[in-house]
Amino acid sequence: MARQQLPIEEETPQDAAADNNSVAFHDAGASNKSKVTVVGSGNWGSVAAKLIASNTLKFPSFHDEVRMWVFEETLSNGEKLSEVINQTNENVKYLPGVKLGKNVVADPDLEHAVRDANMLVFVTPHQFMEGICKRLVGKIKKEAEAISLIKGMEVKMEGPCMISTLISEKLGINCCVLMGANIANEIAEEKFSEATVGYRGNKEIADRWVELFNHPYFIVSAVQDVEGVELCGTLKNVVAIAAGFVDGLEMGNNTKAAIMRIGLREMKAFSKLLFSSVNDSTFFESCGVADIITTCLGGRNRKCAEAFARHGGKRTFDELEAEMLQGQKLQGVSTAKEVYEVLRHRGWLELFPLFTTVHEICSGRLPPSAIVETVK
Repeated sequence: MARQQLPIEEETPQDAAADNNSVAFHDAGASNKSKVTVVGSGNWGSVAAKLIASNTLKFPSFHDEVRMWVFEETLSNGEKLSEVINQTNENVKYLPGVKLGKNVVADPDLEHAVRDANMLVFVTPHQFMEGICKRLVGKIKKEAEAISLIKGMEVKMEGPCMISTLISEKLGINCCVLMGANIANEIAEEKFSEATVGYRGNKEIADRWVELFNHPYFIVSAVQDVEGVELCGTLKNVVAIAAGFVDGLEMGNNTKAAIMRIGLREMKAFSKLLFSSVNDSTFFESCGVADIITTCLGGRNRKCAEAFARHGGKRTFDELEAEMLQGQKLQGVSTAKEVYEVLRHRGWLELFPLFTTVHEICSGRLPPSAIVETVK
């Protein structure tokens, strides 16, 4: 199973617009205050808005107001979610009990929310991003910069497409990523954590994103490896599903540690097969090993997978998601399917027994107990 004999896909050429946008963004930042819009308002999106809103008030280079696009929902009392957020300064559905900052403005109109922004923060379930990008074509500033906090990827006939690449290709703008060991509710409570920004060629832009997100309780560093950082954030959810199966079957901490180690190994191998530019050191950043640890100890993917295993696989993940997550979306199951499609298409299934088995358990082809048997 010599890895060097496998076909290596060359790194995707960078969009020519990225460098041009970088210069325009730097010039705009020097003469005007940057305006920030958060595209997404779930649990993590609301926490991101809270982090950002605090810093836009602190640093004079940012416009105070932070727009947050809200997918409009009607609450059980008949009120509109966006109106309640603006009245209470709180996302009562996805982040109850936490004040976002009085400079956060919920906006249910996507095009209006992004119209004046030159810093766009994308944080929605990955399966909605292609539709969102289609709606935004021609609606955003040409000099805008983007950052994706989204875990997941699109699988197309020509191969996998990372969300940052989707944003860059659809909107013609540069896109960095931010990933890390970040359970949203803990950050909302201002418990110490870290995150990693992945950037392409312009360190000044990465530093700008670090400035926007960094707090004494949320330390952000930057590495020049968009694909590595993004794949870590994406693939760790598949490993967390596996860890949840182990918990549900009460196999113990030794088994769970073994699954996490195997998962990290497969994450690294898969990433480097897709993008030869991925750096080994990225897996030792917050987005790598630290994110695996926290996601396999807590988080929604592990939690739902544990319940799935306890029920012997007789209840679907759709049922468990609806029952346990109060409207939030489970990413690990869909990502496992997307990864499986890539592996099957390229003939790599046998090289990635953990990733393969996770999908086959989720889809009902194997029982939860197979999570250990197939990786021995």
